[in-house]
Amino acid sequence: MRNRKILFWGAGLLTLSLLLYFGFLHLKIRDHTNTEVPSHADYIIILGARVKGEVPSLSLQNRIDAAAEYMKKNKETIAIASGGQGPGEDITEAESIKRGLLVHGISKDRIILEDKSTDTVENITFSKKLIPNKLEIGLLVTNDFHLYRAKSIAKDQGLDLQGIPAKTPAVAIPKSYSREYLAITKYYLVSLFKK
Repeated sequence: MRNRKILFWGAGLLTLSLLLYFGFLHLKIRDHTNTEVPSHADYIIILGARVKGEVPSLSLQNRIDAAAEYMKKNKETIAIASGGQGPGEDITEAESIKRGLLVHGISKDRIILEDKSTDTVENITFSKKLIPNKLEIGLLVTNDFHLYRAKSIAKDQGLDLQGIPAKTPAVAIPKSYSREYLAITKYYLVSLFKK
């Protein structure tokens, strides 16, 4: 009986701890999406997401739309379209972003392609090398759930970037946030062991 009580309380404490932890992560994510987006950035880095054949996923389309809206209002801002080619993708994510921006009327002269990266760390690492000299003020474009981790990774690499939060498709919210909680946890652990 005593062992059963200990197990019951242990399971309860573990469940409560996990709920508090994921609640903390959710607040961090929300904090980084509810900030004012500065005007007249020198450049934006648009992070890639899945492409189905040659068609951007809803998440990627929302990133493209958010970036295009910003670039139409800020005519001097250039874009670095970032993302390589993964399984089931007939073109790179960067090329898909470029095509989407062109459809919105953004000039190809304002778009730089980074088409080798396979994850968020590489997105930012490889994009950083393509930032033209003398450009200082930059923004990250990604879905709202992804912005906190992406900005943290950028900061680790010496880039102090604000964000443009793109909407997350309603159908993708449960899966996207669940995966992001795990991805942030992995990021925390990797950062901890690097010290």
